[in-house]
Amino acid sequence: MRTIRFLLALLILAIPATSFGQIGVSIAIGPPALPVYDQPVCPGDGYLWTPGYWAYDDSISDYYWVPGTWVMAPEEGFLWTPGYWGWGNGGYFFNEGYWGLNVGFYGGINYGFGYFGDGYGGGRWDHGHFFYNRSVNNVDGGSIHNVYNERVEHGSIDNHISYNGGKGGIEARPNSAQEAAAKERHIPAVEAQTRHAQAARGNPAQRAGVNHGNPGIAATAKPGEFGEHGAAPAKETGEGSRAGAGGAATDARSVVHPKDLAPIARPAPVNSGNAKADKKYEQQQDKLIARQTQERQSLQQKQEAEHQQKANANNQKLEQKHQQQTQKLAQRHTAQQQSLQARQPQARSSGGGSRR
Repeated sequence: MRTIRFLLALLILAIPATSFGQIGVSIAIGPPALPVYDQPVCPGDGYLWTPGYWAYDDSISDYYWVPGTWVMAPEEGFLWTPGYWGWGNGGYFFNEGYWGLNVGFYGGINYGFGYFGDGYGGGRWDHGHFFYNRSVNNVDGGSIHNVYNERVEHGSIDNHISYNGGKGGIEARPNSAQEAAAKERHIPAVEAQTRHAQAARGNPAQRAGVNHGNPGIAATAKPGEFGEHGAAPAKETGEGSRAGAGGAATDARSVVHPKDLAPIARPAPVNSGNAKADKKYEQQQDKLIARQTQERQSLQQKQEAEHQQKANANNQKLEQKHQQQTQKLAQRHTAQQQSLQARQPQARSSGGGSRR
């Protein structure tokens, strides 16, 4: 037994440190857009905000939303660097978040509430206390007095893109300061965060295939408090999900006619080790894309005909009608794509999804 333990210890020591920062499962389909939600009130002094994110459960081949939540910092002076999905070697990998003295690179993702893609503007440590920036955080100044107000410059708040690289992804790379932060001493997600993520994984309502990118619980006041009064639902998303690997991030809400929707992206080839199953899945994808393309064209022709018939009618009212029709079509197509993606052949190999 001692020999086995000794060999296991040597094996662990031989694994590069970077291996612990990235999940070992490559996902062909990019995660859904980030939902919009209100931040719950900070539950008390010393709690730091950790943004919500899409994780992946390979046992059901679907993404699920881990709600944003307030977490006690594991050490004085430590800040949270959120995890992020990045594109590489033909698929998406999740880079785990961590605690450290400085905020590192998190893919340029605009998670909001101080995490606008570069650094952190939500607060700072000063003489053993964390001071909250009330301009970007929901903090009760009556119970927490270590607060300040400072405007934080950031990009477009309408940017809901949830991954780095690939088609339609955020094109950001770490700067020298972020690279330096990556080499500092880190603490992984604490136990409360891990339990929080596990609870989200076990809740079917958090799955993208069920909520279509709008989770019922988008944020909580404390880890694991899914049923509490402080839980916040999603308001909206930029797009229910990606049509394919790194699909374009066109906001279907702002599109009026089907011709203006992003092209239906073809997923990356599947290589599960079962050639017959892979071929069948690709044929199903081809049929779905062909059918959805035809449905877009049919609706486009119908709307153009209505424009010609009602040339002198209330154009604004007609455009609103067309926008609603296009949104419903896009939502139905997203649900169909997710349903098919859930049946994608999986490689016959062990390995966890994105447990934290």
